[in-house]
Amino acid sequence: MINIGEKILLTLWVGGLWFAGYVVAPVLFQVLDRQTAGMVAGQIFTVTSYIGIVCCSLLLLSLLFSSTAKLKNYRIWVLAVMLLLVLAGQFILTPMMTELKQAGLSSAEAATSFARLHGISSSLFLLNSILGLVLVIFGLRSVKH
Repeated sequence: MINIGEKILLTLWVGGLWFAGYVVAPVLFQVLDRQTAGMVAGQIFTVTSYIGIVCCSLLLLSLLFSSTAKLKNYRIWVLAVMLLLVLAGQFILTPMMTELKQAGLSSAEAATSFARLHGISSSLFLLNSILGLVLVIFGLRSVKH
C-alpha cells in the first residue's frame, strides 16, 4: 500500500509548483506593476523552493529507506534531480539575480545578464514542474499486483 504521507508531500509540493508558477505569477504580472509583481513573485517562489526542499528530502529519505532496489528505482533519481534543480535555483541563480537587481538593471549588460539568468531559472522551474507531474501521474512507488 502506498504511504498516504508520501502522497500528501508530493501533492503539496507539485501542486504548489504548478499553482505558484502557472496561476499566481501570471496574475501578479497582470494586475500589479512589473517591479511589485516581480518582488512578490520572488517571495512566492522562495517559499515554494523551501517547501520543495523539505518535501523532496522527506520523499527521498522515505524511498531510500523502504526500497529494496534503491538505485534501480527511477523515481529516486527523478526526486534527486528535482532536489538538485530546486537547490540550484534557490541557492545559485536567485542570489545572482538578486545581486544584479540590487546593483541596478540600468545598463544593457546587467539587464541582459538578468534576463539570461531568469530564463535559466524559468527553464529549471518548468523541468521541475514536468518531472513532478510525472511522479504524480505514475506515483512514487511501483504498483504491485
